[in-house]
Amino acid sequence: MQVPETPNRIEPALLEEPTVEIADAVAELTAETAVLGRTLHPLTAANLADLVRVMNTYYSNLIEGHNTRPREIELALQGQLAANEERRNLQLEATAQIRVQSTIDQQFAAGTLPRATSTDFIRWVHREFYRDSPTAALQVEGAGRTIQMVPGEWRTLAEHDNAVGRHVPPSSAHVAAFMQHFQQRYSLEHAGRAASVMAIAAAHHRLNYIHPFPDGNGRVSRLVSHAMALQAQVGAHGLWSISRGLARGLHSRAEYKQQMSATDAQRYNDTDGRGNLSLRALRDFTLWFLLISLDQVRFMSDLFDFTTFSKRLEIFVSRSSTMKPQALPLLQEAWLRGQFERGEIIRITGLPERSARRVLADLIATGLLASQTEKGPLSLRFPTDVLEDLFPKLYPRI
Repeated sequence: MQVPETPNRIEPALLEEPTVEIADAVAELTAETAVLGRTLHPLTAANLADLVRVMNTYYSNLIEGHNTRPREIELALQGQLAANEERRNLQLEATAQIRVQSTIDQQFAAGTLPRATSTDFIRWVHREFYRDSPTAALQVEGAGRTIQMVPGEWRTLAEHDNAVGRHVPPSSAHVAAFMQHFQQRYSLEHAGRAASVMAIAAAHHRLNYIHPFPDGNGRVSRLVSHAMALQAQVGAHGLWSISRGLARGLHSRAEYKQQMSATDAQRYNDTDGRGNLSLRALRDFTLWFLLISLDQVRFMSDLFDFTTFSKRLEIFVSRSSTMKPQALPLLQEAWLRGQFERGEIIRITGLPERSARRVLADLIATGLLASQTEKGPLSLRFPTDVLEDLFPKLYPRI
């Protein structure tokens, strides 16, 4: 069948009549993200959001077949890059994603985040992600030759019009028109929250379907989905990650690619919507995407619940060969209050000053407590070497 090259090729872009299952999933996601992290101190929540960005990056890279270990990402954020060029490039790739997502989060908190589905924003995400990339990372193979990609620029060369799996995206000559149509269809200026939430899934697929850049489309689409979730008021201040869900699936790690491929399907018959693509497939993908999101929100809610987290802290301290039992109230205090002054350690631990300082020194050495300045207040941090104990199943294996 001849595939049309008009922007209407991505229709239907929105679900105007969601199924009962989709409506229920939207309602549950909206309700559960509203309470995720609500009992956390803002500083504790901010430090946890830093952890979630690392997790999001790890899984986003994993989707691309790049296994950048959490410890490698942590070292890269501290400016410690691997001597091996391949590992170093993976570290740079990870820090770039964290930098972009952090900027998105900051802009949203400040009320300055542009519309996530605007062409300017999408191009900015791509440009910022590749801003500091080495020359080799910008080289894309096409039609038997190597082409230098320009960050933030749409596909413009026929050599970039390669099939993505079994899907053949719009040709480079039509990308700009498709993206203008994408921006118009997903502007959502007058949409309610339910419509905005459902649109995250649809826009995620349609952006990848257009495949506007020579490379990096998957990463960009996941960052755009993150920004859309914030603007649809289901982002929970960055305390959950869609990338972890997409990488793991509900039952199988192969689900993401399978679902994306199935949603490329053209309309089956006259009862399958009025657009070029299958309405039934878009409904199936939207429900799957929402269930993935809901699964991740519930997973993070359980991890961040103080009752269960406090128990994990207690077990962690009791098993430690270096920390004394009095370390536990210091960690709990930081979790609940966000931070505490160094002068409070005698009151919190119930120990004499010298003993209390030794307990504090042990916690600082582990990286669990830290401050912005040498003598500043201390807050709870989450170094990668303790994540398996404090946040089990966050990663497949550290």
